[in-house]
Amino acid sequence: MIASPLIRALDRGALVFLAIVAGAAVIVPALNLLLPVSSPFHVPTYLVALFGKYVCYALLALSIDLIWGYCGILSLGHGAFFALGGYAMGMYLMRQIGTRGVYAHPVLPDFMVFLNWPELPVFWYGFQHFPYALLMVILAPGLLAFVFGWFAFRSRVTGVYLSIITQAMTFALMLGFFRNNFGFGGNNGLTDFKDILGFNVQAQGTRAALFAMSCAALALGFIICRALVTSKFGKVLVAIRDAESRTRFLGYRVESYKLFVFTLSACMAGVAGALYVPQVGIINPGEFAPGNSIEAVIWVAVGGRGTLVGAALGAVVVNYAKTVFTSGPLAPYWLFMLGALFILVTLLLPKGIIGTFNAWWEQRKATQVSANAVSADREDGVGEPNPAE
Repeated sequence: MIASPLIRALDRGALVFLAIVAGAAVIVPALNLLLPVSSPFHVPTYLVALFGKYVCYALLALSIDLIWGYCGILSLGHGAFFALGGYAMGMYLMRQIGTRGVYAHPVLPDFMVFLNWPELPVFWYGFQHFPYALLMVILAPGLLAFVFGWFAFRSRVTGVYLSIITQAMTFALMLGFFRNNFGFGGNNGLTDFKDILGFNVQAQGTRAALFAMSCAALALGFIICRALVTSKFGKVLVAIRDAESRTRFLGYRVESYKLFVFTLSACMAGVAGALYVPQVGIINPGEFAPGNSIEAVIWVAVGGRGTLVGAALGAVVVNYAKTVFTSGPLAPYWLFMLGALFILVTLLLPKGIIGTFNAWWEQRKATQVSANAVSADREDGVGEPNPAE
């Protein structure tokens, strides 16, 4: 009963995407761990971490495409859920440092000792346990999204107004996390991580394992999204996107559908943030910056809104371009280039890379089917008579 919807959801394109992700999860760590450094096919450890960051961004873009591409909810604050998941993982990693910190305090993180905190705050309790941290990775962004969505959707806030409110939410969180008395490291954030599950977070094998876990999370998130959008539930989401008032008049509880998918999307973003932190080695309030959320929306637009695969592709393509252009003389102009890219995609490729390709492919198939039908009619002698005869 459960396998049948999954089989229907995984078409040829979805299977190709999953095969690529699975191949990357195996090949990249293998090339990093099994081949000597002198080999031309060896993948350096820093590239493994960089690829892992791209995969986390792809999962974040997938979560945005779920709500924007299929339900019409344009969130300009999804970076907040990404950062909350990252902070939950960062708190666990900080609790693992113990006496190996600069001040060698067995309980308090270094920044708390520096700021003369007398004891560990209550909201830090339990983060020394990995299962509790995993729970908070999902619960913290999910709870925020549920509370925010409950008030926003019940008040029927939609369109640009909802986008502005989500942007204000992440900006308010950024200001709060910048404060030293907030208990999250202030401007410097959380860093200097040592271990994760007893393994050195900087070790080559750990980096490879984190990359493989990120790929697995991306594949699982993609399967969940595909199963959702290809079901009857997904058809209602598309109806809400295209004609919300008409869907409500048909008797559907639009607010409940939007609240569920918004909360699920936030949980996915939190998981992406949690996998991101140990690979980059830091989490600070800059991750809450509204510009990061806007940039993530651009990834989805470039790849193709409402395609899922396109969202992941857009995240990888844009961030690869960012890596290339921000390390040379064009670095000061990257934001201008990003804005120009968004404008060009909007004008020339409004459906994004994958959306445009899908439209071209469908048109090509339709033309081919029409040509085959005409050819078959002529062979059967049922074509149009030749006037010359």
